[in-house]
Amino acid sequence: MKISRGLAAAAGIGVGAGALALAYASLYERVQYTLRHFAVPALPEGAEPIRVLHISDLHMTPGQVRKAHWVASLSALDPDLVLLTGDNLSHPDAVDLVAKTLRPLLKAPGAFVFGSNDYYAPVFKNPLQYFNRNHEHRYGEPLPTEELRKVLVDGGWLDLNNAAADKVVSGMNVHFAGVDDPHFDLDDYELVAGPVPSSADLSIGLTHSPEPRVLDAFEADGYDFVAAGHTHGGQVCVPGYGALVTNCGIDRERVKGLHPWEDMWLHVSAGLGTSPYAPVRFACAPEASLLTFVPKVF
Repeated sequence: MKISRGLAAAAGIGVGAGALALAYASLYERVQYTLRHFAVPALPEGAEPIRVLHISDLHMTPGQVRKAHWVASLSALDPDLVLLTGDNLSHPDAVDLVAKTLRPLLKAPGAFVFGSNDYYAPVFKNPLQYFNRNHEHRYGEPLPTEELRKVLVDGGWLDLNNAAADKVVSGMNVHFAGVDDPHFDLDDYELVAGPVPSSADLSIGLTHSPEPRVLDAFEADGYDFVAAGHTHGGQVCVPGYGALVTNCGIDRERVKGLHPWEDMWLHVSAGLGTSPYAPVRFACAPEASLLTFVPKVF
């Protein structure tokens, strides 16, 4: 009887702790939007710093006004450049809200690539699938991708889905290239392959999912920096240990933040949203990043 009562008490404590953790992850941390700051030593000697805002994984659905207001408020940072690395939508009726959210930021130069949730709505998944990198992709209903693309292109931002472009940013010649979402095998690096032009003061690559094959290709072509998203930073992490999964081929140690990738810098954003079927974050707050590009250290 004593053992039974002890087990029952322990089970009760475990259930209670689990309920508290779930409430914290779904009701509190999921909406604790955070701005990260990083210095990226990638500019030529003597160049003036460039402030780059990196936004990813909005996963917007109608009614997410708090998130929309927070992201729109980032325009007060007056960035020199905005990078958007996909998964902006999680609902077919969310394009207008994404447009309103990003409109204040469109006054700055920008560039974007798409993720799978810019093409197809999310679907329910067994969480254990994320531990299997080779699990079969399930496609939700088609999303209004071209409406979203028009908003961004009409706003003056570069569409880098399997494309390259050059633009002057704060007096610097910047060469850009990007690929469509590698997680759904939409990438075609051959369309942008080739050494970075010698005329470029800075070279930036964009990809939604930080798949090593794509990062290796950018690095081999001499890019200074690549921005990515997709991982959600692990989304549910263990304090002191970190992410359990990355949902792609990258290692856990580089699931979020700024890290070297051979001779190139990589920044992976933990993103700002979640799938509506998994609206939780634990030890991994939603984030955007302000990257201050500074001269390389020789």
